[in-house]
Amino acid sequence: MIDVNAKSRRPVPAIPGGVWALGFVSLFMDISSEMIHALLPVYMVTVLGASTLSVGIIEGIAEATAAITKVFSGAISDWLGKRKLLVLLGYGMAALTKPIFPVAPSIGWLVAARFIDRIGKGIRGAPRDALIADISPPEVRGASFGLRQSLDTVGAFLGPAIALLLMWWTSDQFGTVFWIAVIPAFVAVGLILFFVQEPSKAPSDKSARFPLRKSDLLRLPSTYWLVTGVAAIFTLARFSEAFLLLDAQSLDLPVMLIPLVLIGMNFIYSISAYPVGVLADRVDRVTLLLIGVGLLVAADLTLAFVPGLPGLALGVLLWGLHMGFTQGIFATLVADASPSNLRGTAFGVFNLVSGVALLCASILAGGLWEWIGPDSTFVAGAAFASVAGLILLAFKERLKRA
Repeated sequence: MIDVNAKSRRPVPAIPGGVWALGFVSLFMDISSEMIHALLPVYMVTVLGASTLSVGIIEGIAEATAAITKVFSGAISDWLGKRKLLVLLGYGMAALTKPIFPVAPSIGWLVAARFIDRIGKGIRGAPRDALIADISPPEVRGASFGLRQSLDTVGAFLGPAIALLLMWWTSDQFGTVFWIAVIPAFVAVGLILFFVQEPSKAPSDKSARFPLRKSDLLRLPSTYWLVTGVAAIFTLARFSEAFLLLDAQSLDLPVMLIPLVLIGMNFIYSISAYPVGVLADRVDRVTLLLIGVGLLVAADLTLAFVPGLPGLALGVLLWGLHMGFTQGIFATLVADASPSNLRGTAFGVFNLVSGVALLCASILAGGLWEWIGPDSTFVAGAAFASVAGLILLAFKERLKRA
């Protein structure tokens, strides 16, 4: 039984303004990015004549680039003792690529834009999460990460929704939609410039050296590596949401309605992430994480064995809830388990491991889907999630002491 009063016996400080600002930065940048990404594969194939294989290769390279860059940007932020500069650089690079999409004359230009955009994502990710941990009092750390994640996910469902409306309004003018997507990207950069401040005493420690060194990794405690290992196994269970779209497509839904799957999933994710984050500051975080694991098992089994639209709708709802119960809490546990002067490194390595696991999960899921059938993909996801849950149960008391 969860004791909701366990951590609420003293006054709780407010979430810092800088966390709110970073949350809205994520929201506006995600609106911009998702307006483009919701249409980009179709645009590349139907307008620029790309093959579906080239689309997959481009996306794979882009995500791998982001994952690798995160490691080094986190270590650099520890070495500098400054986070905002790297956050601004990362979001600024993403904003500067946005005008390329409406004017790109060939696939090569889009590859370059996606590559630079993902480098920007890699540069900003770990320093941003470390900055949130730096400026958030421990009593509201879970709420801070939950708020940032929630606002980020609001952008993730607003972006495709706005893109769909604009495509209808402009009679499928891709270029017009891409130009409009430039606006929220530069709003995000402005928010960083004027509303995000470093903490009064940045966690600078020159023993965290640049470039990333083995000695720095060895200074990360064993609890951190336990959290990272569990997250990797769990990520094997939550393969790319593209498979939710494929499941919807198998039900013969109209193509225009298929993006509603992601809109619905991200809506549930966005409204659950912040309340769960608040709750994580008052109760046992590992128990909440176990609930999230159970939700993913339920989502996978529903998608595997409940037929038709009811199964898809329930599976998408449960998938969104599991994201709300897990992603912010994993970030909070990383912050809890990491020395303040190595938080950038810790988040960078965590994101790299999770990114590699997600790539492996998606390859495995695609293979199972093609060789055995869609149901096997979701059953395998439920199995991996169950393994992660068993490990959490075995080490629950150790993680609670982090």
